[in-house]
Amino acid sequence: MLVDYHVHTSFSDDSVYPMESVVVDAIAKGLSEICFTDHVDYGVKDDWDSGKEILYRDGDPIANVDYPQYMEEIARMQRQYGDRLAIKTGLEFGMQVHTIPQFARLFQRYRFDCILLSVHQVEDKEFWTQDFQRGRTQQQYNERYYEEMLALVRQYKDYSVLAHMDLITRYDEAGLYPFEKIRPYVEEILKTVIADGKGLEFNTSYHRYGLNDTTPSMDILRLYRSLGGEILTFGSDSHKPEHLGAYMAEAQEVVKSLGFSSFCTYQDMQPVFHKL
Repeated sequence: MLVDYHVHTSFSDDSVYPMESVVVDAIAKGLSEICFTDHVDYGVKDDWDSGKEILYRDGDPIANVDYPQYMEEIARMQRQYGDRLAIKTGLEFGMQVHTIPQFARLFQRYRFDCILLSVHQVEDKEFWTQDFQRGRTQQQYNERYYEEMLALVRQYKDYSVLAHMDLITRYDEAGLYPFEKIRPYVEEILKTVIADGKGLEFNTSYHRYGLNDTTPSMDILRLYRSLGGEILTFGSDSHKPEHLGAYMAEAQEVVKSLGFSSFCTYQDMQPVFHKL
């Protein structure tokens, strides 16, 4: 059973992949189930219906998902293709502590199957532009990143899994920061995640970013397993056809080698376990 639980479409402002094309491609690739998880990043983006002027970058709008159209299109996909592909409703919450109230309100507006909790920015500063890292030492920006994540999982509970937990490594121009230096933060985060019945995402995008380790790292996955973590989802973080469903079979073999015996899909925010 191959699934992809981190899928972006043209409803995300960094993708032009039409939702119906994603569904058709997923069926052609032999996937059994997908979950749409388009971007919401309060703090650096506004909603389409916020009444504020929408900003543009390189001619493209910078905004969160158009929620009513998104939900309507997912429902249409489920009606049209549901006999060939399980299609689940989700979003990727790019959260910061000061944006928790906005996400809490959004979560109450719609029915979701799976919510990815991600940290894409801290202090409204992006990682991919180096705005967050600039002016900080490698130790400072790594520790600040995990401090924000720890505060989030302690305060916010309406999510399913932590997505690409060590995302900061993707944009760390100083090289790999030693795991033992951030282990205390990671361990507290994982203990909270496990206690709350949440999980981790295994994100296969490390291949296309040329990273030397998995996402999250093998160290994090081993620690999660040793602490009793069992909930794992698989996601490609796809934005283009060539990303969709990539390396899903390999992902299953990697986590099996670490001692995991199952992975999860989600229905109405509840994990459904599948044997590896």
